Amino acid sequence: MGMYVPYADQSRKMATAEPETSQNPSKTSEENTEETSQELANPEDYIKHPLQNKWSLWFFKNDKSKTWQANLRLISKFDTVEDFWALYNHIQLSSNLISGCDYSLFKDGIEPMWEDARNKKGGRWLITLSKQQRRVELDRFWLETLLCLVGEAFDDHSEDICGAVVNIRTKGDKIAVWTTSYENRDAVTHIGKVLKERLGLPPKLTIGYQSHTDTATKSGSTTKNKYVA
Repeated sequence: MGMYVPYADQSRKMATAEPETSQNPSKTSEENTEETSQELANPEDYIKHPLQNKWSLWFFKNDKSKTWQANLRLISKFDTVEDFWALYNHIQLSSNLISGCDYSLFKDGIEPMWEDARNKKGGRWLITLSKQQRRVELDRFWLETLLCLVGEAFDDHSEDICGAVVNIRTKGDKIAVWTTSYENRDAVTHIGKVLKERLGLPPKLTIGYQSHTDTATKSGSTTKNKYVA
Protein backbone atom coordinates (compact mmCIF):
# COMPACT_ATOMS: atom_id res chain seq x y z
CA MET A 1 0.00 0.00 0.00
CA GLY A 2 3.03 2.25 0.22
CA MET A 3 2.59 3.35 3.81
CA TYR A 4 3.44 2.11 7.26
CA VAL A 5 0.23 1.43 9.18
CA PRO A 6 0.68 0.78 12.89
CA TYR A 7 -1.83 -0.62 15.28
CA ALA A 8 -3.70 2.12 17.08
CA ASP A 9 -1.73 1.71 20.30
CA GLN A 10 1.62 1.94 18.51
CA SER A 11 1.03 5.62 17.87
CA ARG A 12 0.97 6.13 21.64
CA LYS A 13 4.23 4.29 22.24
CA MET A 14 6.05 7.29 23.64
CA ALA A 15 3.18 8.16 25.97
CA THR A 16 2.90 4.70 27.49
CA ALA A 17 6.46 3.40 27.56
CA GLU A 18 8.27 3.57 30.90
CA PRO A 19 11.80 4.98 30.78
CA GLU A 20 14.64 2.58 31.42
CA THR A 21 16.46 4.05 34.41
CA SER A 22 18.52 1.08 35.60
CA GLN A 23 22.16 1.08 34.61
CA ASN A 24 24.93 -1.44 34.99
CA PRO A 25 26.94 -0.35 38.07
CA SER A 26 30.02 -2.13 36.78
CA LYS A 27 30.25 0.25 33.81
CA THR A 28 31.88 3.64 33.99
CA SER A 29 29.80 6.80 34.12
CA GLU A 30 31.01 7.70 30.64
CA GLU A 31 29.90 4.33 29.21
CA ASN A 32 26.50 4.62 30.88
CA THR A 33 26.05 8.14 29.52
CA GLU A 34 26.94 7.01 26.01
CA GLU A 35 24.54 4.05 26.21
CA THR A 36 21.72 6.24 27.51
CA SER A 37 22.28 8.74 24.70
CA GLN A 38 22.04 5.95 22.13
CA GLU A 39 18.75 4.78 23.65
CA LEU A 40 17.28 8.29 23.64
CA ALA A 41 18.43 8.92 20.08
CA ASN A 42 16.44 6.07 18.57
CA PRO A 43 14.43 7.98 15.91
CA GLU A 44 11.79 5.25 15.57
CA ASP A 45 10.52 6.22 19.02
CA TYR A 46 9.48 9.74 18.16
CA ILE A 47 9.54 10.44 14.41
CA LYS A 48 6.09 10.29 12.83
CA HIS A 49 5.57 8.66 9.46
CA PRO A 50 4.55 11.31 6.88
CA LEU A 51 1.83 10.73 4.31
CA GLN A 52 2.29 11.78 0.71
CA ASN A 53 -0.60 14.24 0.99
CA LYS A 54 -2.26 16.33 3.68
CA TRP A 55 -5.91 15.38 4.28
CA SER A 56 -8.98 17.08 5.72
CA LEU A 57 -11.85 15.24 7.43
CA TRP A 58 -15.28 16.87 7.15
CA PHE A 59 -18.56 16.13 8.92
CA PHE A 60 -22.04 16.92 7.60
CA LYS A 61 -25.18 16.84 9.72
CA ASN A 62 -28.49 17.48 8.00
CA ASP A 63 -30.16 20.36 9.83
CA LYS A 64 -32.98 21.59 7.60
CA SER A 65 -32.99 24.97 9.33
CA LYS A 66 -29.52 25.68 7.93
CA THR A 67 -28.05 25.90 4.46
CA TRP A 68 -26.12 22.94 3.05
CA GLN A 69 -22.78 24.69 3.48
CA ALA A 70 -23.65 25.71 7.05
CA ASN A 71 -24.18 22.04 7.88
CA LEU A 72 -20.70 21.12 6.64
CA ARG A 73 -17.96 21.34 9.25
CA LEU A 74 -14.21 20.73 9.04
CA ILE A 75 -13.19 18.36 11.84
CA SER A 76 -9.41 18.14 11.49
CA LYS A 77 -6.42 17.95 9.16
CA PHE A 78 -3.54 15.47 9.28
CA ASP A 79 -0.47 14.48 7.29
CA THR A 80 1.07 11.57 9.22
CA VAL A 81 0.08 7.95 9.80
CA GLU A 82 -0.02 8.42 13.55
CA ASP A 83 -2.28 11.47 13.35
CA PHE A 84 -4.64 9.60 11.03
CA TRP A 85 -5.09 6.79 13.54
CA ALA A 86 -5.40 9.21 16.46
CA LEU A 87 -8.24 10.97 14.63
CA TYR A 88 -9.94 7.80 13.40
CA ASN A 89 -9.95 6.25 16.87
CA HIS A 90 -11.33 9.45 18.40
CA ILE A 91 -14.42 9.92 16.25
CA GLN A 92 -17.66 7.96 16.03
CA LEU A 93 -17.82 4.98 13.69
CA SER A 94 -19.90 5.60 10.60
CA SER A 95 -22.39 2.94 11.66
CA ASN A 96 -23.13 4.93 14.84
CA LEU A 97 -24.04 8.16 13.03
CA ILE A 98 -27.69 9.16 12.68
CA SER A 99 -29.36 9.18 9.29
CA GLY A 100 -28.53 12.24 7.21
CA CYS A 101 -24.90 12.49 8.35
CA ASP A 102 -21.79 12.23 6.19
CA TYR A 103 -18.06 11.88 6.69
CA SER A 104 -15.85 13.21 3.89
CA LEU A 105 -12.08 12.79 3.60
CA PHE A 106 -10.52 15.03 0.95
CA LYS A 107 -7.07 16.21 0.04
CA ASP A 108 -6.32 19.46 1.80
CA GLY A 109 -7.48 22.38 -0.31
CA ILE A 110 -10.38 20.49 -1.91
CA GLU A 111 -13.83 20.96 -0.40
CA PRO A 112 -16.30 18.03 -0.52
CA MET A 113 -18.73 19.62 -2.96
CA TRP A 114 -19.33 19.46 -6.71
CA GLU A 115 -18.62 23.16 -7.13
CA ASP A 116 -14.97 22.92 -6.06
CA ALA A 117 -12.63 23.52 -9.00
CA ARG A 118 -10.94 20.14 -8.52
CA ASN A 119 -14.28 18.30 -8.43
CA LYS A 120 -16.56 19.96 -10.96
CA LYS A 121 -15.17 18.06 -13.99
CA GLY A 122 -14.93 14.82 -12.05
CA GLY A 123 -17.14 12.03 -10.80
CA ARG A 124 -17.41 9.24 -8.29
CA TRP A 125 -17.28 5.49 -7.94
CA LEU A 126 -20.43 4.69 -5.98
CA ILE A 127 -21.07 1.72 -3.71
CA THR A 128 -24.59 1.35 -2.34
CA LEU A 129 -25.08 -0.80 0.74
CA SER A 130 -28.22 -2.50 1.97
CA LYS A 131 -29.66 -1.76 5.41
CA GLN A 132 -28.25 -5.05 6.69
CA GLN A 133 -24.73 -4.17 5.55
CA ARG A 134 -24.49 -1.21 7.96
CA ARG A 135 -24.08 -3.52 10.91
CA VAL A 136 -21.81 -6.01 9.18
CA GLU A 137 -19.69 -4.26 6.54
CA LEU A 138 -20.08 -0.46 6.52
CA ASP A 139 -17.28 0.36 8.98
CA ARG A 140 -14.86 -2.08 7.38
CA PHE A 141 -15.59 -0.75 3.89
CA TRP A 142 -15.17 2.86 5.00
CA LEU A 143 -11.90 2.24 6.85
CA GLU A 144 -10.48 0.34 3.89
CA THR A 145 -11.50 3.20 1.62
CA LEU A 146 -9.70 5.67 3.89
CA LEU A 147 -6.57 3.51 3.89
CA CYS A 148 -6.66 3.37 0.09
CA LEU A 149 -6.72 7.16 -0.02
CA VAL A 150 -4.09 8.06 2.56
CA GLY A 151 -1.89 5.13 1.48
CA GLU A 152 -1.93 6.18 -2.20
CA ALA A 153 -3.14 2.69 -3.15
CA PHE A 154 -4.02 3.62 -6.73
CA ASP A 155 -0.42 3.78 -7.93
CA ASP A 156 0.31 6.52 -10.49
CA HIS A 157 -3.39 7.34 -10.66
CA SER A 158 -3.59 8.39 -7.00
CA GLU A 159 -3.07 11.95 -8.23
CA ASP A 160 -6.57 11.80 -9.73
CA ILE A 161 -8.11 11.12 -6.30
CA CYS A 162 -9.95 14.04 -4.70
CA GLY A 163 -11.50 12.29 -1.72
CA ALA A 164 -14.20 9.96 -0.46
CA VAL A 165 -17.61 10.30 1.16
CA VAL A 166 -19.77 8.02 3.29
CA ASN A 167 -23.47 8.88 3.40
CA ILE A 168 -25.57 7.48 6.24
CA ARG A 169 -29.14 7.13 5.00
CA THR A 170 -32.28 5.31 6.13
CA LYS A 171 -32.85 3.64 2.76
CA GLY A 172 -29.24 2.47 2.48
CA ASP A 173 -25.77 3.86 3.12
CA LYS A 174 -23.38 4.87 0.35
CA ILE A 175 -19.61 5.10 -0.05
CA ALA A 176 -18.15 7.10 -2.93
CA VAL A 177 -14.62 7.78 -4.12
CA TRP A 178 -14.30 11.07 -6.03
CA THR A 179 -11.85 11.69 -8.86
CA THR A 180 -10.88 14.94 -10.54
CA SER A 181 -11.84 14.20 -14.18
CA TYR A 182 -14.30 11.70 -15.61
CA GLU A 183 -12.49 11.97 -18.97
CA ASN A 184 -9.35 10.31 -17.57
CA ARG A 185 -10.56 6.85 -18.53
CA ASP A 186 -7.37 4.97 -17.61
CA ALA A 187 -7.19 6.55 -14.18
CA VAL A 188 -10.89 6.16 -13.42
CA THR A 189 -11.07 2.50 -14.45
CA HIS A 190 -7.88 1.62 -12.57
CA ILE A 191 -9.18 3.28 -9.40
CA GLY A 192 -12.46 1.39 -9.68
CA LYS A 193 -10.69 -1.94 -10.15
CA VAL A 194 -8.37 -1.39 -7.17
CA LEU A 195 -11.21 -0.17 -4.95
CA LYS A 196 -13.33 -3.21 -5.73
CA GLU A 197 -10.43 -5.56 -4.98
CA ARG A 198 -9.47 -3.83 -1.73
CA LEU A 199 -13.03 -3.92 -0.43
CA GLY A 200 -13.24 -7.60 -1.28
CA LEU A 201 -16.37 -7.16 -3.38
CA PRO A 202 -17.52 -10.23 -5.36
CA PRO A 203 -16.30 -10.24 -8.99
CA LYS A 204 -19.90 -10.56 -10.21
CA LEU A 205 -20.94 -7.42 -8.31
CA THR A 206 -20.82 -4.35 -10.56
CA ILE A 207 -20.09 -0.88 -9.25
CA GLY A 208 -20.64 2.24 -11.34
CA TYR A 209 -18.87 5.54 -11.95
CA GLN A 210 -20.99 8.66 -12.45
CA SER A 211 -19.95 12.17 -13.42
CA HIS A 212 -20.94 14.95 -11.04
CA THR A 213 -22.50 16.81 -13.97
CA ASP A 214 -24.87 13.92 -14.67
CA THR A 215 -25.64 13.47 -10.98
CA ALA A 216 -26.45 17.17 -10.55
CA THR A 217 -28.76 17.28 -13.57
CA LYS A 218 -30.26 13.80 -13.36
CA SER A 219 -33.95 13.32 -13.95
CA GLY A 220 -35.52 10.48 -12.03
CA SER A 221 -33.88 8.33 -9.38
CA THR A 222 -30.94 6.95 -11.34
CA THR A 223 -27.86 8.40 -13.02
CA LYS A 224 -26.28 6.69 -16.00
CA ASN A 225 -22.90 5.09 -15.34
CA LYS A 226 -20.00 6.30 -17.47
CA TYR A 227 -17.87 3.33 -16.43
CA VAL A 228 -18.38 0.10 -14.50
CA ALA A 229 -16.02 -2.20 -12.60
